[in-house]
Amino acid sequence: MRLVQDFNEYQLLDMADGEKLEKWQDIILVRPDPQVIWPTKTYEKKWSTAHARYHRSKSGGGAWEIIKQIPERFTVHYKDLTFCLKLMGFKHTGLFPEQATNWNLLRETIKNADRPVKVLNLFAYTGAASVAVLKEGAEVVHVDSSKGMVEWAKENVKINHLEDKPIRFIVDDCLKFVKREIRRGNTYDIILMDPPSFGRGSKKEVWSIENDLYPLLTACQELMSENFLLFMINSYSTGLSKMVMEDLLYLTVNQRENGIISSDEIGLPMVDSKLVLPCGQTTLWQKKRT
Repeated sequence: MRLVQDFNEYQLLDMADGEKLEKWQDIILVRPDPQVIWPTKTYEKKWSTAHARYHRSKSGGGAWEIIKQIPERFTVHYKDLTFCLKLMGFKHTGLFPEQATNWNLLRETIKNADRPVKVLNLFAYTGAASVAVLKEGAEVVHVDSSKGMVEWAKENVKINHLEDKPIRFIVDDCLKFVKREIRRGNTYDIILMDPPSFGRGSKKEVWSIENDLYPLLTACQELMSENFLLFMINSYSTGLSKMVMEDLLYLTVNQRENGIISSDEIGLPMVDSKLVLPCGQTTLWQKKRT
């Protein structure tokens, strides 16, 4: 498992009873997490310090309970990156801190390429990865079906003073966009994606990772440049094992060029504890070093 050890403005303080207690700079939140199946709190007193708590509804969804006053929007920093956060309608804050390990890998890959690099970020959400690769000098195409998420990503680019850098924001269904890029003859050096288990596109297209990921990966083969560097898939679907994700890359991306395929869980260590919270997995295709 790859752990995030250096996110100084995020801390996982405790976890119990299907919830995690976390600190974003000075703001402490309680959010549901299905991985936390034990009832025992390690640090009972810390839970009373929370500023807000997300309560799930038995009928679906849920709502935030604001316990102490917090700003509508706030920022956190990771290394030289800045991100805008807010409490969203479905328990999220707009940032997945465990992804910092992947931001580092992306930036290292771009730096080591020692040449211009073009990145396609699919299901790009609020743009944390887009900001990271843009910061390293890459050209970026950022695609998400939600206009609201793309506007948020633009804000993250702006607060990092990168708005004059080469980034295109696209509101569209990812597969439809990829097919158009194929027709245009465009290619990329890095492709990354963070597909949901289930979702809807910009025109209410239904996305199911079990049914739709393979066709998308097959199409993405056509967008690989001659000196392709990295393909990254993040998965939060508990129904798909690491081996299944590796098999998918072997049957698609690796048929275009034989590379190194690997997969690992990513996670967040709990402070002052040996406990670790699993936060999904990342599967990689990487170009073999010559």
